[in-house]
Amino acid sequence: MSSTVSAPARTHVQTGPEAEAWAERLRVANINPRTGLATDYLNHFNEAVMLLEMVPDMPECAEDFLTWTPLSYAEHFTASNFKARDLAIEAYEKAEPSVRAQFDHITDTMTSILTAVGSAMREVDKDTTRVRLAEQATLWVKPLIAACGGIINGGAEADVDSIMAN
Repeated sequence: MSSTVSAPARTHVQTGPEAEAWAERLRVANINPRTGLATDYLNHFNEAVMLLEMVPDMPECAEDFLTWTPLSYAEHFTASNFKARDLAIEAYEKAEPSVRAQFDHITDTMTSILTAVGSAMREVDKDTTRVRLAEQATLWVKPLIAACGGIINGGAEADVDSIMAN
């Protein structure tokens, strides 16, 4: 698995003016035309990390983290104020299957980590334990967010294999 993907998002027309118009629509909407993915989805995970990062200084913020709910790509955009949310969902569905599989694998991993940490936090009473859970989750999820950014941008911002091995 590698994040050095640069294949264009699949479209109903691969070349010509229609493909160029599709790519321009994606660019204008802040959706990467090469991958068909939008970085806006990462805000969903960045929100959870931000809440977790506050727990060591303010343990009561663990309660705020516990209100975080996992959302799929489509669920995130459906619930968002993203202007081109329907286009974002359509582009995701048309994305190159291997790119989307890499992306989905990492976002599923982040969701699993955050959900497990939430479950563990609900079962403990000590703030020190919640702090340790928050710190560990942050260490796991932040590199995965970077890896997703690399996939979305079709570049080599992250070595997905080494991140997933840790």
